[in-house]
Amino acid sequence: MELSVIIPTHNPNPERLKRTLAGLRSQSLPADRWETILVNNASTEFPATDFFAQHAPGNLSIVSEPRLGLSAARRHGFLVARGTVAVLVDDDNVLAPDYLTEVLGIFARSPRVGVAGGKSVPEFERAPAAWQQEFLPLLALRDLGPTELISTGLRPAESPRNAYPVFAPIGAGMALRRTAWTAWLDAQKNSVAVLSDRRGSDLSSSGDNDIVLSAMQAGWEVGYFPSLVLTHLIPAGRLDSAYLARLNRGIQQSWNQVLARHEASPWPPLSRSGAALRKFKAWFTHRPWSSPTARIRCQGAYGHFDGRVAP
Repeated sequence: MELSVIIPTHNPNPERLKRTLAGLRSQSLPADRWETILVNNASTEFPATDFFAQHAPGNLSIVSEPRLGLSAARRHGFLVARGTVAVLVDDDNVLAPDYLTEVLGIFARSPRVGVAGGKSVPEFERAPAAWQQEFLPLLALRDLGPTELISTGLRPAESPRNAYPVFAPIGAGMALRRTAWTAWLDAQKNSVAVLSDRRGSDLSSSGDNDIVLSAMQAGWEVGYFPSLVLTHLIPAGRLDSAYLARLNRGIQQSWNQVLARHEASPWPPLSRSGAALRKFKAWFTHRPWSSPTARIRCQGAYGHFDGRVAP
């Protein structure tokens, strides 16, 4: 088995999941060279068996992870994967038909790269308004252009701290060698406090960043490869200002936590009182009562300061 596709899902939307599975059925890589692992993550609503018989690729297996959370679901998928390479696919991602073939080709010609990602282009259920454009990067969208970008090490020469590559892969479509995801599993096992990721309605994030940094600490390079393209299906609710505000806060808080854990933060830690004071000032600076944009920005500032509080 060369490759394992891992799809964590919690109460999936049937129409979007159907599109995800159809993208896998259309892959150019012969189905006997890879497997599909769908991780049912503590769902209370889940499609019936005939749904998968009709829409899933023939190499599908379904496993259950009772601990709610994206990190727990990914961990389960990694542990049961038989491939030497894994590709993480969300239940609202549609891979281009050559995606899996391209992944194997990238790793074959780039022996130092352990984690790879590419473009995540949106398909919106409802077109975003002009004011929402600023916040679209929060929705795991990415297009960094036509040039491959590969990191050159975790700690640059003469740098006092580790550095996170700005082009490092996002979770949607992330491809990993087995030794790279094993480094993350080992780091999780040996950590006193495991970083949280999406858990139901909790919009904490940065599990993707934790995987990247763990792999880089194990000596792997990471890269952006524009030949890897997926479509990210964006439901209308993810453009609501209340959702974007919660999302911005969760991302900023967990982003600072993961940077601190890996000695990659450019900001000093804060005391709880120090964070509270900065949040009080941010309320006046951003004027969250004045517009949806201001409220989303303010919530991001709150998350940034909360994430810098030393545990």
